[in-house]
Amino acid sequence: MKSIIPISKFKSGETIQGFYLCVEKYIRHTRSGELYLDLVLRDQTGQINAKVWDNVTEYEKKFKSGDPVALKGKVDLFLDKHQLNIKRINKATVQNYARYGFDPALIVPTAKEDPKKMWIDIIKIIRSFKDPFLKKLCFNIYNNNKEKLLIHPASLSTNHNYRSGLLEHILSMSRSALSMSRLYKLDKDLVLTGILVHDIGKLSEIDYDYESTLTKNGNLIGHVVIGRDIALKEARKIKKFPKDLLIKIEHIILSHRGMFDWKSPKKPAFKEALLVHLIKLMDSQINLMDKSLNEDSESGEFTNHFNYFKTHLFKGTDGTK
Repeated sequence: MKSIIPISKFKSGETIQGFYLCVEKYIRHTRSGELYLDLVLRDQTGQINAKVWDNVTEYEKKFKSGDPVALKGKVDLFLDKHQLNIKRINKATVQNYARYGFDPALIVPTAKEDPKKMWIDIIKIIRSFKDPFLKKLCFNIYNNNKEKLLIHPASLSTNHNYRSGLLEHILSMSRSALSMSRLYKLDKDLVLTGILVHDIGKLSEIDYDYESTLTKNGNLIGHVVIGRDIALKEARKIKKFPKDLLIKIEHIILSHRGMFDWKSPKKPAFKEALLVHLIKLMDSQINLMDKSLNEDSESGEFTNHFNYFKTHLFKGTDGTK
C-alpha cells in the first residue's frame, strides 16, 4: 500500500489507501432504487462520511459497523465537505494487514505512552514490593490479564477513555503513590496494591475492541464488585494469605470511588484507602481537564463552558492550551 494518509490530511481529488474505523454503516437506496453503503469512518485525527456505490452486495458482507477497514477511494467535495467514494473495502486484521502498515493504535484514540513500556514500568513496581503476599497477588492478577490490560480503556466516556487508558491511569496513580505514601508514612505496598487492583473489574465491566460498550456484568453488577471478586479469588489461591490483609484490599476496592453519590459501596475507613481514593480523584480530574482543553475549539484565553467541569477553563494568555 501507499503511505497511509490520516483523515485530517485528506484533499479533494486525491486517491487514498489506508486503514480506518467504520463507526457507522447503513444500506440505503438511491432515488432510482439502487443500493449503496453509507458509512462514517474515523481515525485518530478525525472522521469523514463515505459511500460505496459499486459492488455493494459483495462489499456489504465483508465488514460491519465497529470494524477496522482497509480501503481504497477518492476524496470528493459534497456540500462543501470532504466525502470519500470507496472503490475497494475489506475488514482489516493484524494477521492480514500488519505487513501493509495496519496498527489498531492508529485508528482510535490511544495513550501517549507505549503500552509495552508502561507494562514494564508497572511490573518493576510490583517487583519492588517487600510484602510477599501482595507481590504474588498483583503478579498473578496482572499476568492473568496482560492481554486486556495492554489495550483496555479506563472508562466509556470520561477519564482515560481510550486505548491503553486503564494502564496509563494505573501507572500515573502508582507514580504519585510512590512519593505520597512515603510523605504520609503509610504502607506503600498496600497503597500500590490498592491502586493496581482497584479498577481491575473494568476488564469485565467494559467490552473493548475498537469501541467500548458495557457488558451484561458491567450493567448488572459493576466493576467495583467484580474487582473485589477477582481479588478474593486470586488471594484464596495463595497459601496462608493473611485474612487481615485481604480485608483491607477488599475495603480499598469497595471504597475507591469515595462517596455514596458516586456509587461507592463504602467510604474510605483507613488512611491507605483514603489515599488511593484521593490519588484516583486527582489523576482522573487532571485527565478530564486535559481532555476538555484539547477538545475545545474556541479562540481566545478561555474554553466554552460545555465541558465536564461546566465552567470556562483558562487556556493561557495567548489562547493556547
